[in-house]
Amino acid sequence: MTGYDEMEMYLRKVLSNSISSANPSKEAKQKARKLSPSYFEDYKQRLLNEWSGKNVEDIDNSEVISTSFGDTLRITHEEKIDFKISDNDFKNQINRNLKLLPKIGLKTEQNLKNKGYTTIESLKNHDRYADIATKFASRIEDMSYAEIIDLLDTNRYSKKCRDNIIKSISLTDKENFKFMDIETLGLSNVPLILIGVAEIKKDKIITSQYFLRRIYEEPAAIEAYLSHLDEDSVHVTFNGKSFDVPFIRNRCLYNRVRLDYRLPHLDLMYFAKNLWSDNLPNCRLQTIEKELFGIERQGDVPGQFIPGYYNTYISQDNIGPIVPIIEHNRQDIVSLAYFLEKMYEDVN
Repeated sequence: MTGYDEMEMYLRKVLSNSISSANPSKEAKQKARKLSPSYFEDYKQRLLNEWSGKNVEDIDNSEVISTSFGDTLRITHEEKIDFKISDNDFKNQINRNLKLLPKIGLKTEQNLKNKGYTTIESLKNHDRYADIATKFASRIEDMSYAEIIDLLDTNRYSKKCRDNIIKSISLTDKENFKFMDIETLGLSNVPLILIGVAEIKKDKIITSQYFLRRIYEEPAAIEAYLSHLDEDSVHVTFNGKSFDVPFIRNRCLYNRVRLDYRLPHLDLMYFAKNLWSDNLPNCRLQTIEKELFGIERQGDVPGQFIPGYYNTYISQDNIGPIVPIIEHNRQDIVSLAYFLEKMYEDVN
């Protein structure tokens, strides 16, 4: 076989994986079908048939709970997890990062280190930087984790040192991470329908999901979620800085639910792009699951179909369409824990 023949066979194989080719492969047809509205209409009907006659309390591990805003549904699961954040002496790493001080950039830092000033502590003996180094060294000892995250995030060199934010998680307890994701009826100014939060307790990851059986339960679900937070909590999301957290804040204002905390936030989407984009087709959550963790979801419902599925649940009083939405949300928040642990291993 000539090189030309080999190239032609290769191109035919590649083109057959496209639904727009003259002779698309069976796999290409199946993939295209699973992305089509008709496929998800058929899937919704199968769910309606499968769950006919059942109500939300028939969902495993579900119970109705009471809040000051009324009742809502909570679904809980727990599973084993080996989540370990080994000590990396990060406070000492901060001490060696001279760029955290005002007026010290990359070149100045290198010049100072060439002269033997390798730590912020050592700059206490420098004629020019003694005062700011002394103030910084005393302040860093009393900083909360939220203040350290803010320090690292707002530093003008933070993009060049983005790994430092992931390295810093050794400074807080793993129980403080709140892996969170929401499902909504649209992108803005509409109710959310599900809030999920996962927490690590000893060797288990425990998920708590708050589902709106009817739209008027939104403030109850939000309050139930907020009960998981305290001043030491850390939000961990995927694209949550621009979507989930602002969305919840707006719905709190709409429903007059008091929100006491502005918490440090680890949005793993940005770190995933920084760490893994060169080795992945894209940095979507489910791509990372599949490529790095071998997780391939079955029966998942893409976000654009969720409002229609929820509205069918309401109109037909049949829980079938919301069952995969709840599972989708649960898998999202559990995956975030595995992402964070791997990111920490990679940067250290």
